[in-house]
Amino acid sequence: MDESSAIRGEAERLQSSGVLGEARLRRLFDYLVNSTLAGQAPKEIAIAVDVFGKNAEFDVSQDALVRVYVHKLRRALDDYYGAPENQGRTALQIPKGEYRLRAVAVTARPAAPGEAAPRERPPVNRQIVIAYGAGALGIVALAAAAILMWRPARSDVDQVRSNPIWSSLLNDDRPIMIVVGDYYLIGDADSMGVKRLIREYSVNSKSDLDHFVAEHPEVADRYIDVGLRYLPVSSAFALRDVMAILAPQNRRITVSKMSDVEPSSLKADDIIYIGYLSGMGMLQDLVFTPESRFALGDSYDEVIDKTTKHAYASEVGSQVMDPPQPTGKEQPYHDYGMFAKFRGPGGNMIVVISGTRDEGVSQTAETFTSRQRLQEFEHEADVTHPLEALLEVSAFDGVNLSGKLVLESNRAAANPMHP
Repeated sequence: MDESSAIRGEAERLQSSGVLGEARLRRLFDYLVNSTLAGQAPKEIAIAVDVFGKNAEFDVSQDALVRVYVHKLRRALDDYYGAPENQGRTALQIPKGEYRLRAVAVTARPAAPGEAAPRERPPVNRQIVIAYGAGALGIVALAAAAILMWRPARSDVDQVRSNPIWSSLLNDDRPIMIVVGDYYLIGDADSMGVKRLIREYSVNSKSDLDHFVAEHPEVADRYIDVGLRYLPVSSAFALRDVMAILAPQNRRITVSKMSDVEPSSLKADDIIYIGYLSGMGMLQDLVFTPESRFALGDSYDEVIDKTTKHAYASEVGSQVMDPPQPTGKEQPYHDYGMFAKFRGPGGNMIVVISGTRDEGVSQTAETFTSRQRLQEFEHEADVTHPLEALLEVSAFDGVNLSGKLVLESNRAAANPMHP
């Protein structure tokens, strides 16, 4: 088989695997495939214009957008061809210093002495029970579809699951409830019907709305429950990452919106929270206890280190409310992600995958479900005890690019970890 045929065949196989994920990465891959098959090796500026929609004045020496995405694509290819079932066959690579693809025959890595040969990956465990309310169907469908499209190498999953970050939860025998932070939207109505939707940060459920109306009788005739909720788009991607870790477990897993969670569930079930810091509802009191190093600022876009009093403020809001004028030299901005693991009031496990905005949530999920990044994190923190961590996330145009650990703390446990 000639190289063009090999590239075409591998490209189709890789595209159908779903491993490339986000649309920009898929566009870049398709562009490099087509350019390579046409015998071309495009310049960085051509990629910036043709793939990312930049103008001809875009300064590639000042903006690393293309190089960042080529790096992400290289890493995705390495992960895909590093999986045991993909070893020993032709692999697609991007040569260093070039923007084209080449097909390379890669031999399977021999098993080290005492190491078992790679096993064929088993199918997703069909015995998992996923229960959901009327409003959660879309979340579950997204997560299930994502799992079927994207599964990390089996050996990577096993190593993530055996890490103390996850093993203390996976080795428990309680039901697991995945709680997705949602915004409870209120209808502001007049005699003609609902005229707008509003968000009151103190109102996160129907009972909260009833209490709010009782305390503010002036809105009793206007504020009504319209059955609408808002979910951050990052929830679907974070669910994909988390469900890949939970999939091998023969456990009852439920998915619920925060606004539907009963207080008793926060004691009875193991909880995995996914969503904005501002969507935690009643869970916020368990996360930001006096034992926590962190507190929320006046804005939910701000996390405060109670030890140093330093405030870490997300820059996403300013990007949305007051976007900079396009110059071709746009720089990445920062968001923040937060992870926590501790025992809840009933001795249950609580895991928090959160952030100030979408970029922070997505990066936190990626970091704490990645074998390599968990290993790096273990060098910085004692993951066998209750802990919390703050990540500074570098983002560009709504996409999380990377994250670095800013703070980590083994919280003095009001609810100590059981061995």
